[in-house]
Amino acid sequence: MSQIPEAAPSPLVPPPQAALRGNLPGPARPIVLTSHPGIGGQAARPVQWGAADPQRRGPVIATPGEGSRNAIGTHAGSYSLYRALAVAAGQLSAEHRPDLTNTRPAEPIGPFPQWAAPGKIVSLDPWGHMTTETFGAEIASGRDIRPSIAVTKAHINMPELTAAMRAGRLEPDGQVLGPNGDARVTKVAIEPVWWLPGVAERFGITENDLRRGLFEQTGGMFPELVTRPDLKTFLPPIGGMTVYLFGDPAKLGQEETRIACRIHDECNGSDVFGSDICTCRPYLAHGIEVCIEEAQRGGVGAIVYNRKEGRALGEVTKFLVYNARKRQEGGDRADRYFACTAGVAGVHDMRFQELMPDVLHWLGITRIDRLVSMSNMKYEPIVASGIEVVERVPIPEELIPPDAQVEMDAKKAAGYFTDKVPDAAELARIKGRGLQE
Repeated sequence: MSQIPEAAPSPLVPPPQAALRGNLPGPARPIVLTSHPGIGGQAARPVQWGAADPQRRGPVIATPGEGSRNAIGTHAGSYSLYRALAVAAGQLSAEHRPDLTNTRPAEPIGPFPQWAAPGKIVSLDPWGHMTTETFGAEIASGRDIRPSIAVTKAHINMPELTAAMRAGRLEPDGQVLGPNGDARVTKVAIEPVWWLPGVAERFGITENDLRRGLFEQTGGMFPELVTRPDLKTFLPPIGGMTVYLFGDPAKLGQEETRIACRIHDECNGSDVFGSDICTCRPYLAHGIEVCIEEAQRGGVGAIVYNRKEGRALGEVTKFLVYNARKRQEGGDRADRYFACTAGVAGVHDMRFQELMPDVLHWLGITRIDRLVSMSNMKYEPIVASGIEVVERVPIPEELIPPDAQVEMDAKKAAGYFTDKVPDAAELARIKGRGLQE
């Protein structure tokens, strides 16, 4: 019988009591594994997700090295890896704690009843912006508790807004919109914080299946997903979202307040650089215009900007799809639009809009009077979550770039809100430019 050779020691897994120094300054120190209770430290205070009292709910503690961690992952979403690199390179002390003096929200938001309603919010921490006020005593006692939401104030200025003023569609009022085209906004940055049982329920799967999928499909990045069932909160290393509020945030949560809203998923090529293969920037700018109109009438406008580039498939995949569309036999046309995406990515879309309404519930919204979106993939989960939609606002035809007609026709045929669905002959027409044009 052949004998199985003994495995060589791995340089990445030190034997018991071993220590690594690497490039980090200071004395040698052991690697502390967090994969099992008792090794990485048992969570001292489990999160009671959905509790109306923040003291009963407890803080989400996800700081590396914090002995009372009660969450998997760490803060800063996808940027957490840059923090790790900064520590490894010796440019940031692993022991640094943020000075949160004067960082409290520039505008109060909440609490609202939805924060404690079962199943309404499972993908962000509703108390994430109130860390210093709510858990100040615990921070003072030495616990490293960090915000996952920040609220500030700003002015924004876009050429589309000044164009709308010149055309007479918008009028400066000195409050919401200034004479130079500056719009005053409340900006909210939100990092994802997932309550794993609630996320699993939202997708109709078991928590075990969710944990296993997340563990396996991230290359085993977070072993606690499968070894720490006691940890129910997960801070995934993905992009978060930014909310731009127009008007007085104090009016949120009031039944009489009219709400205009656009849910927008990131498209760097169009949103920032004006690429004309899609309608993203034109529709975003139109949504901002509608939000300003509503705010000037005494309501509140909300733009929710999600970091989900290329339908959450990523920009590399998106550009590969562009090439496939432009090079396919018969040219770039709507009847092959989704097939090209599926051929490269395996799916049409990975944005998982099932989680999207959470931020609306966090804002206390129960009714959207003007939803600036034609997307059935956004409308349906919003309504299914219990939010009434009064009016759906389509993008004006004159704002659709010629090369974006392929996308628009394909989406109308797939269920976009429209009064004119293209027929098969229209979908088969070549409407997109060639790759070299």
